[in-house]
Amino acid sequence: MTKIIAISGALRKASTNTGLLRAIKELAPAHVVFEIATLHAIPLYDGDDEALHGKPEAVKALGEKIRSADGIIISTPEYNYSFPGVLKNATDWLSRGGSPFQAKRTGLVGAADGMLGAARAQLAFRQNLQGLQAIVMPKPEVFAGNASQRFDAEGNLKDQELRKHLGIWLTAFLDWVEKKP
Repeated sequence: MTKIIAISGALRKASTNTGLLRAIKELAPAHVVFEIATLHAIPLYDGDDEALHGKPEAVKALGEKIRSADGIIISTPEYNYSFPGVLKNATDWLSRGGSPFQAKRTGLVGAADGMLGAARAQLAFRQNLQGLQAIVMPKPEVFAGNASQRFDAEGNLKDQELRKHLGIWLTAFLDWVEKKP
């Protein structure tokens, strides 16, 4: 069994980035345990609050899921040429007391309405992941541009060409995670 934890950098119920993760989960082979985690319960980082109360339970739980996973997939939208604050906030919390990302094989995907499909967000987030000591898969890459045309109103993938590309990406990711070349 290969355990994958997937995290969406978007909070919207109909998020195309969460939709990308659902599509990847549907494509996963039977030997893969695939869980999509949420960032909804993670509060804004506050060092004073941390000193008084420690890490919030939601942060501890996500950190444990990451530690116990064989691989991590993060799907990020692109906001103002970068990744969203909710994702940065989560990684700031997770970095406290030792990063659960350390030496974890991590894959990035992303969807956005622009033609570049979250390419800039992924590039910026790679720097953040380097600081967390994650090992980020260099290629292939998934930049799902024109997302509003590729997903339905509920954030479900309807574009078959993108689904095919996700399958190729997932095969490469699982090979990279499982064989550790």
